[in-house]
Amino acid sequence: MKRQKGQLSLQVLIFGSIAVFILSGFVLWAETHITTVQREANKSLAFDIAESGVEYYRWHLAHDPDDYEDGTGSPGPYIHEFLDKEGNVVGEFLLEITPPAVGSTVITVRSTGRTVADPTIEKIIEVKMGIPSFAKFAVVADPPDIRFGEGTEVFGLVHSNGGIRFDGYAHNVVSSAKEEYDDPDHPPDDGSENEFGVHTHITPVDPLPPATMPDRSDVFAAGRELGVPGVNFEGLSQDLKDIQTVAKNGGFHRIKSNSKGYEVVLKTNDTFDLYKVTSLGAPPTTGCNNYLGQDGWGTWTIKNKQFLGNYAFPGNGVIFLEDNIWVRGTINTARLTIASGRFPEQDSTNTSISITNDISYTNYDGGDILALIAQKNINIGLQSEDDLKIDGALVAINGRVGRYYYRKPGGGSNRCSPYHVRSRISLHGMIATRQRYGFAYTDDTGYDIRNITYDTNLLENPPPSFPLVAGNYEMISWKEVK
Repeated sequence: MKRQKGQLSLQVLIFGSIAVFILSGFVLWAETHITTVQREANKSLAFDIAESGVEYYRWHLAHDPDDYEDGTGSPGPYIHEFLDKEGNVVGEFLLEITPPAVGSTVITVRSTGRTVADPTIEKIIEVKMGIPSFAKFAVVADPPDIRFGEGTEVFGLVHSNGGIRFDGYAHNVVSSAKEEYDDPDHPPDDGSENEFGVHTHITPVDPLPPATMPDRSDVFAAGRELGVPGVNFEGLSQDLKDIQTVAKNGGFHRIKSNSKGYEVVLKTNDTFDLYKVTSLGAPPTTGCNNYLGQDGWGTWTIKNKQFLGNYAFPGNGVIFLEDNIWVRGTINTARLTIASGRFPEQDSTNTSISITNDISYTNYDGGDILALIAQKNINIGLQSEDDLKIDGALVAINGRVGRYYYRKPGGGSNRCSPYHVRSRISLHGMIATRQRYGFAYTDDTGYDIRNITYDTNLLENPPPSFPLVAGNYEMISWKEVK
């Protein structure tokens, strides 16, 4: 058979073209893959650089906690080179720092990381850092022991430096500085039968140590912790003195009223009405008396008052009155701390804050923040609303947050009726109390339903000049912006 000329050359050409096409595709794929890998590596490096910027400024604050200008004395942004282990510049981070609001410690740090290899790539991380305050807890207490009765529901962290008997429902961790203690509400109260530092008597009652502590997720949804470090209440009196100084310098300050105290009525137009309280309501009957011998017992309900004036909320958000205070009303886009105290501190002259009517926010996104800080007690008065709502952080420095014991009818007398029992109290905020807190008693007097919901905005945006529990900045929130 006669071979045709050019047949082999044509086959070589065809297969060669196919090979070149495949090889070109492989080269293109390899180049794209390498580029993608390099880009991902640069993204990862940019992210690491951005994180390094955050850690750098956290370190900076540990050494200079009041400097929000990166040691330059000038506004930012601030750029720092990022070196590899050989000392070569491989990127940079750019810091944008938002200083705290007046009276707060919470700062915002935005760190942008870029690489030398590909400056078009950047990663952005934004964090909030602050010095922890008492506002990190839903309830924090310093008494030898504390009890949460049935009908109490708490959203947020609960801590006591003493023991805790918890018979309600806790959505977050409940902790005690004690491993175990002798619960005075559980006889015999003679030290012979210690209970866990956090325990419950909801059926089935917790066993006694050294038995294994049960889980009890029906009471402690997020668990319980024993023997944790305590919270220092000793500095609160000095904190109150510092708040008085802040009020005298750009805030609102008044000396004692020479009467029963002051009433503050909060308004949504960033003002408040101030009254002098001239007399308090008497108990409804002679049978309504201090049956339990409680310190400072009374109706804590206003009868007569005198209008003093309407005032704008101070620029630094701090109101300090050297007398007892009654507070009610509503705020709208305001940050306030209202404090009550008289110095030098003495048991006989320490002042309290009382609540009988609603204290409300308009906004629950952090736009409204309120603290009530009393030198002695935060009282819920006799003639308090049947369905009482309180928005704010409540602090009793030397006393307790709670309601006095108002006797129910008996012995042929109405006693404190109908105010001896109330339906519901709802707190949206937090409680810090030096003595045992409580809004109800075991004989079914007080508030039947007690709801304590932690305001998470307090963590990132505590009230002005609110007392701190630590000295170093901690991370509050972290997010990757880009």
